[in-house]
Amino acid sequence: MTKKKIFISIGILFGVMFLAVVAYGFYLYKSVVDTANEIHQPIERTSERRENVVDFENQDPISFLIAGVDSQGETHAGRSDTLIVMTVNPNQQSIKMLSIPRDTRTEIIGRGTIEKINHAYAYGGAAMSMDTVENFLDIPLDHYVSINMEGFKGLVDAVGGVTVENDFYFTQDGHTFNEGEIFLDGDQALAYSRMRKQDTRGDFGRNDRQRQIVEAMIHEAAHIGSITKVGEILNAVGGSVKTDLALDDMWTIQSNYRNARHNVEQMTLSGDGTHIDGLYYFIVPDDEVARVSQELRAHLELD
Repeated sequence: MTKKKIFISIGILFGVMFLAVVAYGFYLYKSVVDTANEIHQPIERTSERRENVVDFENQDPISFLIAGVDSQGETHAGRSDTLIVMTVNPNQQSIKMLSIPRDTRTEIIGRGTIEKINHAYAYGGAAMSMDTVENFLDIPLDHYVSINMEGFKGLVDAVGGVTVENDFYFTQDGHTFNEGEIFLDGDQALAYSRMRKQDTRGDFGRNDRQRQIVEAMIHEAAHIGSITKVGEILNAVGGSVKTDLALDDMWTIQSNYRNARHNVEQMTLSGDGTHIDGLYYFIVPDDEVARVSQELRAHLELD
């Protein structure tokens, strides 16, 4: 074969490779757009405590409500088995995460009743849940992310699994979890995050494990190096996540806020359990609510 033919062959090979990369890039971009449209679910709010809209480009501190929904089907149905308030301050490069026990007794905004806080999602979806949590903590919630807990395991598998630090040995749903650092796939992560009966702290222990999983997923997603994993994540997200964030907002947040993941603080609410009219409730004293509210508001640079 002459040198000319060799160069032509090499040129054709690189041309085919280039076209393949462009085609896959277009496919991936279209997949991202389609998934973003599928999970995008804007909501109408009845309560707004923040006077100004958050400026992502200016890197204003931002807050989210993460709701883990115990439904078997669509993420907007069922009660919120998990409620996590997450505040992100890019100026301090830090994140604060607060789990609210599902049995917390408070006013359900939009219904005027005093009930368990996780009922709000069943009554009015993300909007009522956000309004209720805002009223309970006296902080603004800018956006929400709801995750179907059954689909949640697909997200863990899509990022390649997660590593957590387990406090003690236990078994759950056929899985064994040893004390110390452990690696979890999707099925294991779901079982790990659901266990509470073997934990002397009950819901508080389960809340800690759920926050561990969320934090670990944030770290793993930020280190995705393989483009093939992106497709897996998109497939998992499309079937189990809803959010009011548009695609452009997601890109900006990922770009401007991702360094905050290096410093994550776990917060807890103190209180006591009691029975009222035969139902169990978790009662948080006013001074404890005020303490947590003040810390979160300071992190959002509101005070």
